[in-house]
Amino acid sequence: MKINFDPDRKIKIPVGDKGKVEFKLGDVMVVPDRKISLKKDFDPDFTGGFDDKEGALEKVAANVQRLSELQEKLYAQDVYGVLVIFQAIDAAGKDGAIRHVMSGINPQGCHVTSFKSPSSEELDHDYLWRAAKALPARGMIGIFNRSYYEEVLAVKLHPEFLAKQKLPGKPGGKAFWERRYKEINRFEKYLTANGIVVIKFFLNLSKKEQKKRFLARIDEPDKNWKFSVADYEERAHWDGYQEVFEDMLNHTSTKHAPWFVVPSDNKWFARLAISETICLVLERLDLKFPETSDEKKAELQRIREEMLNE
Repeated sequence: MKINFDPDRKIKIPVGDKGKVEFKLGDVMVVPDRKISLKKDFDPDFTGGFDDKEGALEKVAANVQRLSELQEKLYAQDVYGVLVIFQAIDAAGKDGAIRHVMSGINPQGCHVTSFKSPSSEELDHDYLWRAAKALPARGMIGIFNRSYYEEVLAVKLHPEFLAKQKLPGKPGGKAFWERRYKEINRFEKYLTANGIVVIKFFLNLSKKEQKKRFLARIDEPDKNWKFSVADYEERAHWDGYQEVFEDMLNHTSTKHAPWFVVPSDNKWFARLAISETICLVLERLDLKFPETSDEKKAELQRIREEMLNE
């Protein structure tokens, strides 16, 4: 099973009373086997030429309901599981996107896992171990707020993180990271072959917008709790993160699990793009409620008559 989208396909999203958002899928997707430049090919402020924030949020609300109906069929059919991965720089809006887009999902059919610094137990296992434990079952939607991709992002940028993994030999270097990319690709191919659909979002935020959001977290008392000194310190590595993000996208966007680069300077557009993409992917699965056999229907009618005659 593959997610096989045509990058030239036009996406038309009716929004409010003012028209529609329209763009090519390739505007927000890393086409497999095609090298991209994050800076040149993806604009964090991209909105498809549309600026109707209110109308876009109405469409997001409609997509939330659409996703709820699809998730009910996914759960009932019990054939596919869906893994949604969010990766981004700090303050790009991962938490808000998850909260808004998934707000209509039945909690029994969805599970969110946030991956933070690994524990001592996790460091004693292979780097995919903790992610494998959190994978969604059939019929379920699993959301990874950050993921095993940190192993080729923060870990690649900070050699001290890699040292804590106590790996044999001399880890690091071009061949080491190339191997990790291939291991991740094989892992995701294994998942898709076994009915786990992998949807990957990279929330693309500009440095200017990150600064604006950090300042808001300082200036607005109700947002003080959101501000992290560690996040601010990582801002000093902005250029390094852009490089490792670009390498990750170029090496791990595949036909079975492509990356979607979501313009995130405008939260309303990011949520619109994310909700629309998830719905499109689930609709490609041709989800259906299980058919009821004639024998089961007859039994249900018998039970119905007995209950009416009580």
